[in-house]
Amino acid sequence: MNQTLASALLVTTATAAFAADPLPDKAQYNLLNPTPPQWLREMSTDRPDKTESPYTVDAGHFQIEMDLVNYSYDKHNSKRDGTIVRTWGIAPVNLKVGLLNNLDVQFVLEPHTYVHTSDPAAGVSKQRGFGDITTRLKWNLWGNDGGATAFALMPYFKLPTNQDLLGNGNHSVEFGLIAPLAVELPAGWGMGLMTQLDVVRDTTSSGYHPEFVNTVTFGHDIIGDLGGYVEFFSSVSTERGSSWVGTVDLGLTYALTKNIQLDAGINLGVTRAADDWNPFVGISWRF
Repeated sequence: MNQTLASALLVTTATAAFAADPLPDKAQYNLLNPTPPQWLREMSTDRPDKTESPYTVDAGHFQIEMDLVNYSYDKHNSKRDGTIVRTWGIAPVNLKVGLLNNLDVQFVLEPHTYVHTSDPAAGVSKQRGFGDITTRLKWNLWGNDGGATAFALMPYFKLPTNQDLLGNGNHSVEFGLIAPLAVELPAGWGMGLMTQLDVVRDTTSSGYHPEFVNTVTFGHDIIGDLGGYVEFFSSVSTERGSSWVGTVDLGLTYALTKNIQLDAGINLGVTRAADDWNPFVGISWRF
């Protein structure tokens, strides 16, 4: 989500930093009239946790958030058939553009994914190639430039550009709505909450069904510019025969500069429908 939540939320920042020098009306800034550097809010990211941040990229600025390497391993699946799936994601990236003071647009790309499946019955299969493209808008309703809470709405749609049915690829357009909330807690803690509605294609028919995602994450600075978080993720599908996906996620962030953040973490499956483990290393850069 953030820097982690532990830093973006832990901003008592914007208000404190400008207490003696009040913020101007930032509504005047847009893509073609960028927010001046001295008025940029603290950098906030939608990674490394799965809980999205309600804070937008300042108008006229750009942000790149990506995994350098992402790996997942899954053996303990719902079918209990001994199948092992290993997945490598190379440089999946979220490209963000600040349109208005409270609105940004995001393009989520999966440049290269490699999936190795070992099935005791069917043998080994391999898939590789480009994944889907997801376009998202983030509209901050409050708290972008100060306050104890912040909230946003994020409509999105997925374009089926994947090769070889990679990942969740199904050659179908899918869409949904994400609602992230950030809350400042006592003693330097930050909390993020997210609920999400996905409208996705049925696996066995041409229809669609809803899926519901909910997350909660807690973050805190550890020392200096190093922060950490712990998160619980849940995804429930209404499709017949589907299983609940649950993970516990842990990670660290390090603010290299005010515009560059490094991160690393691991997501641990707590249900059979989830990947067993999923480590990653990533970077975010604002300019």
